[in-house]
Amino acid sequence: KMSQAIPFLERPPLLTGGQYAGDVGFDPLRLAKNAEQLEYYREAEIKHARLAMLAAAGWPLSELFDRPIATTLSLPSTLDATDRVPTLLNGKLSSVSPYFWGFCIGLAAAIDLYGVEKSKTSNYSHPGDLGFDPLGLYPREEDGRMRMQTCEIKHGRVAMMAVLGFVVQEAVKGEGVVRETPLFFYPVTETVGRWIGELLPSQ
Repeated sequence: KMSQAIPFLERPPLLTGGQYAGDVGFDPLRLAKNAEQLEYYREAEIKHARLAMLAAAGWPLSELFDRPIATTLSLPSTLDATDRVPTLLNGKLSSVSPYFWGFCIGLAAAIDLYGVEKSKTSNYSHPGDLGFDPLGLYPREEDGRMRMQTCEIKHGRVAMMAVLGFVVQEAVKGEGVVRETPLFFYPVTETVGRWIGELLPSQ
């Protein structure tokens, strides 16, 4: 059987197509050698996907609201002159308080440890199952659960590519994501009006 993701390659034998949500037979390097490794990689994928979804939303939001919030609280903004958030590539990570980094690392570690402990229980149904559903949106029927898991992993994969795009775009263009693509973050009339004004010759 051929891979759905790469039709000219055979589907890896461990990826049966029904075990995990979003399984399209993508493992061209055959990294998963056994079922235990496959579960480990899926666990890692869903964790990275969730972080990427938060980052894909938080990155442009921080560019939009960092300065107003900093001004209101009489604090220095962490954005640079071109509205870029602190990243490893622009060397501005040191501008963020170490207490914030400590909080983030501590929170991530606590969630990870909770997930490890929950994975040892009998009600751990699939990799990434933390039992987090405060609004009760998770369906009761199996088909609905698989559909929601598929939506989550697909959105997460797109988010991982989006964050990678943010990093490359800021490194290459040297300016923030919002400033580079204002059409996604400001009213169309305002954005198009600004573009028209830039195109028209100044009097």
